[in-house]
Amino acid sequence: MESTRQSKVAKQIQKDISDIFSKEGADLVKGAMVTVTAVRMSPDLGYAKIYLSIFPFEKSKAIMDAVTQQEWRIRKALGSRIRNQLRIVPELTFFLDDSLEYIENIDNLLR
Repeated sequence: MESTRQSKVAKQIQKDISDIFSKEGADLVKGAMVTVTAVRMSPDLGYAKIYLSIFPFEKSKAIMDAVTQQEWRIRKALGSRIRNQLRIVPELTFFLDDSLEYIENIDNLLR
């Protein structure tokens, strides 16, 4: 069960990471639409699991590789945004959220 502090920090990080992808990380996404679907924080707020949804689905592998390689740059940009709210900038781990692809597959099967 997440504490209130964890959920508040997770929402703030989700907002900031999505803003980073839309403004500063345009070269990372290479014309694809990247959405931050969820952020899960550790109890000590030292680690953040960030789930990304990528459209079109064909580019998801290449974009996830680019995001993983540039993780330090994203963390640095996040640190400059939350430096007054948090004492430690959390370690970021990115995961692919393929729930939209799964929903589309089910929809196609039902047709």
